[in-house]
Amino acid sequence: MSDQPKIPAQHRSAEVDAFLRDLRRAPSPRARGGRGRLIFALDATASRELSWDRACRIQGEMFDATSALGGLDVKLVFYRSFSECKASRWLGSAADLHRAMRSVSCVGGETQIERVFNHALAETKQQRVNALVFVGDAMEESVDKLCQLAGELGLKGVPVFIFHEGDDAIAARAFQQIAKLSRGAYLRFDLASADHLKELLAAIAVYATGGYRALTDYSGDKGGDVLRLMRQLAPDKT
Repeated sequence: MSDQPKIPAQHRSAEVDAFLRDLRRAPSPRARGGRGRLIFALDATASRELSWDRACRIQGEMFDATSALGGLDVKLVFYRSFSECKASRWLGSAADLHRAMRSVSCVGGETQIERVFNHALAETKQQRVNALVFVGDAMEESVDKLCQLAGELGLKGVPVFIFHEGDDAIAARAFQQIAKLSRGAYLRFDLASADHLKELLAAIAVYATGGYRALTDYSGDKGGDVLRLMRQLAPDKT
C-alpha cells in the first residue's frame, strides 16, 4: 500500500467540509422512536480487496452510535464478479454485519451500482429506508441512468452518502452528481483517512435513526469531524 496515492491532509479537510455541508441539505428522517434502516452497499470487485478488511472493522460504530435511539437495522448489499449482486437480510447487530461481510471475498468484475439503487427503491416501497451508504472506487455504467435513479431515491427520502475510495476522475464526477440528486453527500477517502470514515458512518447512522436532534445529542462528547458536522448542521436562523 506504500505506493497508493494519498489525499493531502489539507485537501481532505476541505472535502470533509463539503461533505458535511451537503449532509445538512439531506432530507431529515422523521423521529419515530423505532429502529433506523440503512442500506450499506459496497463494491466487492477485486480492486477493493485491500480495503475490505478495514471496512469490516469500522462498521460496528454505526450500531454503537444508535443503540440509545432504538437501534439500527442494516442491509448489506454488494456486487462482484460477472453480474453478481447480493443483499443480506436486515441485520440488527454489529456482529451479524461483521459475520456477513467476512463471508464475502472480492472478485474481479464491473460495477453494478444500478442494481444497488434499484434494490434500495424496492426496499423503501416495502418500508421506509432512511439512508443509503455506498463505498466504492469506480463507476462503469450509464451516468444518465444512475442519475435518474438517484433522483428517484431523493424523491423517496433516501439520500445517498457516497464514500469514494481513490481518485478516479470519472467516478468522482458521477458520484458527485448522484449525491446531489439524491440530496445526499459525497466524500473522497483513502485508507489513511479511515478514522474520518468511521466517525462519519456513525454520524450518518445516528442521523438515519433519529434525525438532526439525535445527532446533536450524540455529538455532545465527540470531537473532530462529528463536532464540525454539528456546527454545519445547525438549523438556519433565517
